[in-house]
Amino acid sequence: MKGLKSTLAFIFFFAAGIVLGAFISYLAQGSVLDWLAWGKELGVENIHVNLYIIRFNFGLMLNCTVAQLITIPIMLIVYAKTCKNL
Repeated sequence: MKGLKSTLAFIFFFAAGIVLGAFISYLAQGSVLDWLAWGKELGVENIHVNLYIIRFNFGLMLNCTVAQLITIPIMLIVYAKTCKNL
């Protein structure tokens, strides 16, 4: 149970860093802090597979901004400080 709590806390703080960074980059667009919204997209847009009976599409895109690159390590430091005893 101790490992599960620690894992769930890590996932929560990591996801919080991603969401907070995306929110900051959204707010920074068109302002003086526009450089926080700069980012790149990586991934595969569409892969079509047709097996005659089954047909499906697969795609995965990852959008990473400067604000997310700043907030993710901050959240991991907060995780390390707050969840020592989990």
